[in-house]
Order: sequence, then C-alpha cells, then structure tokens
Amino acid sequence: MANFEEAIKHVMAKQRGYMPVVKTKKSKDNILCSNCFKDEGLRINAEIIGITNKKKCPKCNSTTGKKLTKELVRDLCYIFFVRGTIERPAYGGFPLIEFNEQHYNQSEINVSPWLTKDVELIEQIGEIGLFYYGPRFWMFGEIEPLKSLQNDSERNEIIESILRTYPVRELTSEQYFYRIRINPGIPHENSEYDSAPETFLGKGRFDKKSFPILYGSQDLEVCIHECRVTAEDNVYVSKLRPLDNLKLLDLTEHIEEEGVTEFESIDIAIHFLFLAGKHSYEICREIAYKAFEKGFDGIIYPSYFSYLRTGKIPFETVYGMSIRRIPVLKDKVKNQVIPDVALFGRPLLENKLLVECINRVVINRVQYDITFGPAYHTAYVDNKNMDKYKEDYNAKTTAALEKLIHKNKKNTDKK
Repeated sequence: MANFEEAIKHVMAKQRGYMPVVKTKKSKDNILCSNCFKDEGLRINAEIIGITNKKKCPKCNSTTGKKLTKELVRDLCYIFFVRGTIERPAYGGFPLIEFNEQHYNQSEINVSPWLTKDVELIEQIGEIGLFYYGPRFWMFGEIEPLKSLQNDSERNEIIESILRTYPVRELTSEQYFYRIRINPGIPHENSEYDSAPETFLGKGRFDKKSFPILYGSQDLEVCIHECRVTAEDNVYVSKLRPLDNLKLLDLTEHIEEEGVTEFESIDIAIHFLFLAGKHSYEICREIAYKAFEKGFDGIIYPSYFSYLRTGKIPFETVYGMSIRRIPVLKDKVKNQVIPDVALFGRPLLENKLLVECINRVVINRVQYDITFGPAYHTAYVDNKNMDKYKEDYNAKTTAALEKLIHKNKKNTDKK
C-alpha cells in the first residue's frame, strides 16, 4: 500500500498547479523568466509562480522577470493550458487541453497568433507536448444515477437510494452556523433571519413555494458570496444555534462504493449535481422534500462555491480516474468541499433555533486570487454543441476501434 500511495502522490505532483516548494530551486537551474512570454496572462501566471532574483535570464537577459526552472515551466503549462481550459457542460467538467512527455515534438493544439511562440517555448524548455484531451464520458455527466435523476420516471428510485446511502448527522446545540441577510427591514429582529417570505420562495436550490428553507453555513465568507453581496448593500449576519439536536442528511460525505465505476457512481452523481447551476434545482428540491417526508430536519450539502473558496481544482483525475475513486485521497476530496446547511420549514418560528446574536457586516476589501488561460483554441466546446461533441467523439472512437480490428484481422490472416 505504501508504494501505491507514493505512486499516487508522484502522479498528483505531476498534475499540480502552483507549488510554492518549487521556489527553493537554486538559481543555476533557472532557464526562463516571466518576461520571456508575449501573452499577458501567461506572463502574469509566470510572475505568480516564479523565483525572485536579479540575475539575468538566460533566454531574454531580463533582470526583472521572475525566474523559471524546468519544473516551474511545466507548472505554468498546467495552470494556463489545463486548469485554464476546464470546460463546464451541464454536469461535470474536464480540461480541453493536456500535456505529457510522450507528445514532445508532436504538439497538436492551435492557439491565437500572439501565443504561438510562447507555446513553442514552453514545449521546448519543458520537454513536453500539448494535445487536445478526449475526456471519458462520465466527465460530462454520462453517469447512470445522474441520468436517472434527470428522468422523471426514474428519479424517485435514485432518490430513495440516496437517502439510504448517505449518513445521518446531528446538528447539536454545541454547534452554530451563520445566516446572512441583505437589506433586512428591521435588522435587529430575530424573525428577519428565518426562512424567506413566501414571495421569495422557489428561487433557491431546495425551496419551493410551499416548502420554505433556511440556508446557512459555518463558513462566513461563503455565506456572503452566496448572497451575491454588492457594495451598495446593507449586510447583516446572525449566529444561529439549535435548541435541540437536529437530524440532517449529509450529502457532503465521500461515499466509497465497491464494484462500480465512475459511470455507475452515486457519489460522483451527487458531486456533479451540486456543482451544477439552476438547471439542477428541480432535482435538488425533490431530494430535499423526500428527506423532509422521511423525518429529516434538513440537509448538509456541498456549496456551489466550494472550489472558489478552497482554490482547489474541480473534477480532478489521475489518468482519467476520478480522485473520488482512490481511497488514499479521501482526505484530499473532503478538504475540497465547503458544507452548507439547509433547514426545512421555518426553524426560528418553530423554536428549533436560537438567534445568539446579530451583527452588521462591514466589507472593507474584496481580493481576487486569479490565474489565466487561453481565450481561443480549436477544441473550444460550449454547452450548445455538447451533443455534437459527443457524436464526433463517438465516431472517432468507433473508427479507431474498427481500424484496430481490421489491423488485427490482417495480422491473423498472415499467420
């Protein structure tokens, strides 16, 4: 097992983004600098991860650019071309471009004119080749439980399976969470922090006109971001605590499934569901209502903004396998999720919660942690063209298979 764990860590290191430890490389290993690049996004990415020193760059003679080793050039390629091209179809996601050593001097990608020389530089110094990635179908939602959730006649069976599979958690009186309100009528009134009034119901992930939901989180910054706060808003936060233990369905749990692939995984189906936008709300509402009927007080669920909060890489894989399928990476998977809380009904009115205190929130500064990716490449696919993409991918796969069968038949005939 130890050898397997080390192998996984080695692969993950190869697929990493910015790793500060690489900055300890000695300056004699410097090969390029950030000023070697013409593309502005690529140059800024290189500045973010590069080594600070005043020695001349061996390539462009600049003394002001951040220096890059061969490993940092590969990191730069990963940040810009892999993470920077992650495509988000209706469900799931995948990078459109990948790279490896096997494609060295055999690169396949076409990019904007100002990026061409930069790509050549990265490939030669990094000794790598870039190519268009052919994702496995599960990466864009071809997962049987997820497809069943989108089918009205099959949805109920999968929801029942979800309710049986995911664990029950208790939210105790020792725990608390936050609820944000924007421009409340009477900010210091406890009732302002209950579930939304009827006129606003039916717009969130779980609530319906006849089914109010109180949303909150133990992560205050996630609360603020989820409320789409602007500079003009008066923002208030309440600290809420259960009066008695509340029974919650925990959909943030990483479920280990035996004998199934990504294509049959409920775990990955739920993971994709909560990273999807408003088109997934109908499914989420039915899951919530079924949980309510089963006697749950609410749901713990992954925040849609988990990856923005943690800075982790969504839909991460190792050789095409979801890291959610690799037991030794369970802690890594769990650390990528920010849990939110959805409580059914009106828990303040029903005396299930205590408002411990209320404060005004003063937002002094907002800071973005950003990197860049290419604006154009010929693999660009939007959601409208996803069906066509699947057809083309199927056709290419079938053609390659038929070619292989024909080749094997010819070899057999010769024998």
